[in-house]
Amino acid sequence: MDKLLREHADAIVKASIRAVQPDEAVGRALQGQQFPGRVLLVAAGKAAWQMAKAAHDCLGGRIEAGVVVTKYGHVMGPIADFQCLEAGHPVPDENSFAATKAALELVKGPTPEDTVLFLLSGGGSALFELPLVPGEVLQDITGQLLACGADIVEMNTIRKRLSGVKGGRFAQACAPAKVFSIVLSDILGDPLDMIASGPACPDSTTCAQAQAIAGKYALRLTDEARALLGRETPKTLDNVTTQITGSVRELCAAAAVACRELGYEPVMLTDQLCCQAKEAGSFLASILKTHRGSGRPTAWLAGGETVVHLTGRGLGGRNQELALAAAAGIEGLSGACVFSVGSDGTDGPTDAAGGYADSETATELRGAGLDVFSVLKENDAYHALQKTGGLIVTGPTGTNVNDVAVALLRG
Repeated sequence: MDKLLREHADAIVKASIRAVQPDEAVGRALQGQQFPGRVLLVAAGKAAWQMAKAAHDCLGGRIEAGVVVTKYGHVMGPIADFQCLEAGHPVPDENSFAATKAALELVKGPTPEDTVLFLLSGGGSALFELPLVPGEVLQDITGQLLACGADIVEMNTIRKRLSGVKGGRFAQACAPAKVFSIVLSDILGDPLDMIASGPACPDSTTCAQAQAIAGKYALRLTDEARALLGRETPKTLDNVTTQITGSVRELCAAAAVACRELGYEPVMLTDQLCCQAKEAGSFLASILKTHRGSGRPTAWLAGGETVVHLTGRGLGGRNQELALAAAAGIEGLSGACVFSVGSDGTDGPTDAAGGYADSETATELRGAGLDVFSVLKENDAYHALQKTGGLIVTGPTGTNVNDVAVALLRG
């Protein structure tokens, strides 16, 4: 492993994630806000604990009660007397359903003067859920969508029609109270109705679109689920005010600053990356090969969210797969590396945030009896990168604004 490049990669990851923490953003959103009646807090998503803590620090005793729903391992301690609950992600589980019921109980019986402070971040689609079908049916459909490579918009178009809280239905449950929603975006272009499937936002998708997605991926649906795809979601809500704070653009901008401080000239390729992870990795490797020998330290950045098409039974995530896919293309290319991380600190069902590969990774794997392409076919990037020291582990970060991938070339 190229130790200097790895040190640079770790420094860029650390600086990027530090720059998109939700604390200041939540504080800015709340500054100057007046809430005349009771204030109830509901926070959902991978960054829910951090956002709730920031809100409590700003408003203190103004918040009468709160329910915080986040991913396992993401509660970092008590917050006043809020209920801080952990649940399943990316597939909802019984704890997701129980936590969502607790949130709905909290907002029962409000007055028009009351406010529900709704703090939303990525991951809320699984964590904040009260299904209109049996839980095992929802889990099966979610698993099918993940396995077939559906993107997040397609997944949410289906899931919001099977839910009692998505697609604006949570805001309906809060009426006549006002909902003040602060959203940490994890979807390209920041479409409000798609972030965590839009619990407090009118739904712009249609039944026809949901049915087309089900047909596209040949989803196996029960009669009840199929019927729900034909049930329309709320198209207007008059009790909601929303502020978006944080996005993948800020993540990429912070990464670019960190690259420049380390002596690399940053080149922003896109903050709308949306393709298969291994294709993105191969593309970044191709860029590095094209510019080898340029004599100019350069960093190419791509933000967004790739997908993984499951063909094997291994362990990994989209960022690890992206890095491993790049390894074959940059083998022997001195002074080059590719790394990719999820800003929330998790990548698939693993304890890693992402992965790192340089010119030596593929050679090291071959020495261990592993072939990059065979590992990718088995979707086992985690164990391969574990052998080369290529896992990037940050732990839960408290934020969630998509992923950033970086290709570094020392010149």
